Order: sequence, then C-alpha cells, then structure tokens
Amino acid sequence: MSVIKLNQKTKLVEVKDFQITNDVVFNYFNKLPQEEREESLIRAIYIGVLALVEDRLSAFFARTESELGTKMESLKMIFEMKKELFYRTTEKGFGAEEDIASYLNEFFEQKGIRDRAVLTGTMKGKLPRNKTGDIVCEVNGDKEQKIVLEIKFDKSMKLGEIDTKDIFTQRRDTAWSQLWEANANRESKISLIVFDETVVDNSISKVIDHVGYVAGVGFVVIVNSQKRDFSNLSIGYMLARDILLNAKDFEFDHQQFTILVNRLIKIVKDTLNIKTLIEKNIENNYEILEQLNKNLLLTEFTRDYLIKFLQDGHLSQKDLLDFYFADEAKERYKDIEKDIKNLLKPIKGN
Repeated sequence: MSVIKLNQKTKLVEVKDFQITNDVVFNYFNKLPQEEREESLIRAIYIGVLALVEDRLSAFFARTESELGTKMESLKMIFEMKKELFYRTTEKGFGAEEDIASYLNEFFEQKGIRDRAVLTGTMKGKLPRNKTGDIVCEVNGDKEQKIVLEIKFDKSMKLGEIDTKDIFTQRRDTAWSQLWEANANRESKISLIVFDETVVDNSISKVIDHVGYVAGVGFVVIVNSQKRDFSNLSIGYMLARDILLNAKDFEFDHQQFTILVNRLIKIVKDTLNIKTLIEKNIENNYEILEQLNKNLLLTEFTRDYLIKFLQDGHLSQKDLLDFYFADEAKERYKDIEKDIKNLLKPIKGN
C-alpha cells in the first residue's frame, strides 16, 4: 500500500507511516529546535517538488533548443525570469503585492467603484519600526475609510487561534496577529491576510476554504498567484467593504455575525462555481457544434466525390489530390468557424 494518499476534495497530500534513513536529513533536523522541524519539512518537500518540476522543463528546453534556435533562447530567458520571480515571490513576497494591487485596481474599475489600492512599500506605519500592511485600499477615495491587506507568500504561517496559543514559546507571527497588527499599524477598521494555496500552512487550509472570516479579527483569503486566480480575494474584499460601510458603532454578537458572514461566503463561492460550470458547459456545446459542422461539411464533400466516382467509374489523380487535401471543405468551413467564434466572444471575453 502506498504511503502517499491524495485527497482530491481538499487538495491535501497525506503521508502515513513514513520513515527515512539518511544521515544528511537526520543531521539537518537534529540541529533544529523541535518547534521548527515541521515547518522546515514542509518547506523541504515544497522546494524539492519545485526542483523536480524545473528539471523537467529544463530538459524540455534542452531537447527543443536545436529546433527552435534563437526563438527558444528568448523563451528560455523569459522562463528563467519567471522562475526567479516565482522563487523570490515564494520566499520573500516580492512581486506578489504589485500583482494583487494591480488586480484590485482593475477589479474596482470593472465594478465601477471609486476604491483605490495603494502599495505601502517601505513606508512605516503607526507602530514603531513596523511595515505590516502591504496594501491599503481607500474606499470611495476616502483616506479615513481604509481596508488593509497583508500578503504572506513568503513562509509557512500558522493560523494562530488565541485559545491554542502558548505565550511562553518564542514569539512568531500568525494569521491572527498579522490581521490585528495590520489594522493597528495602518489605522484601519478591517483587514485581510492573503495566502497562496501552494505554500499555505495546513493549520490554515484545514480551517479556511478559500475565504474565511475570523470573528473580531478579519478575513483570511487563499489565492492561486501562479494562475493569477485572485477571485477569492474579490469575494473577501467586497464582504469586508460591505462591513466597513454598513457597520454601526455598537456592540453586537460576534458569533452570530460570523455565522451570517460565513454563510454568505459559501453562497457567493458556490454561485461563482455554478457560473464557471455553465461557461464550461457552453464552451463544450460550441465545440460539439464545431465538430458537427465539420462532419456535415466533410460528409457533403465526400458525397460529391462519391457521385463523381459512380458517374465516371474512377477518379483522376487530380481528383484524388483534391479529395485528400479537402481544401474546398476547409474554405467553406471558414465562414462557419467565424460565426461560432462570434457566438463565443461573450463567454470568453475576446
């Protein structure tokens, strides 16, 4: 029985009863404090998988370089740049803030709202020597109405629930602490912390399904930056925005509020999933329509040659060549293909 089990529903890799005998591995983990070993193991696996992926891509480039010449050299340069950017983003967060700020500003423009995402960069906040809070969003252009985002793609960070925290261990940032710290440092009323699904810690992914609200703390959002899929961020942001604009200054039941928000998150996410399924189904139907039209054209084209054969008793070499290439059918299909693509434009947004 395999020691590795893949949970397709939760996208988790489960390893059972795994042991390894290796002096290098043992000595490395033996030098680490107990509380750091689990995080280091996860990072080691992740870096190893990346190395395997990179090796396959590098082998592909090596095989095809002689065929594509200078064009492949350009492609390799682009690939190396993207690879370095990904490693920097994964390890230190460089580039991630810019991508998310750009996405948010495009999203605001599409929605027709006057919000603005501003990168804080190296600008210090209210707290001494503190830069927490990577992006500040000014709601309706009002600098007093702020939503702050902290982007964490750089390391494995725990969720950090207060009821399980041991205050006597070494101080470490958690999702909870970063949300509170971002609010305090940028003087905002609500905050979001954004993780990438490829590096998010299990303590977070087991509790947060794409978007989650922590009562009295803020929103936790998980995106896929490599695919530039930030749709979960738009859900979390709009919910945070509604709370900011509609909340009153009075005490309310956080537990009931959390139930309402989490239900709303689920409904919005399910609705987006339905929309995606419908769009995929529409595209599949157009592919069926495309193939059906091709087959009808080829049937008619072949029928014409069959009639010619029955009438003449043979086909000339020119007839056979024309039948082989079927250029006439291809030409007739161009108009049909154009009509199908025009029908697909509202779906694909071309």
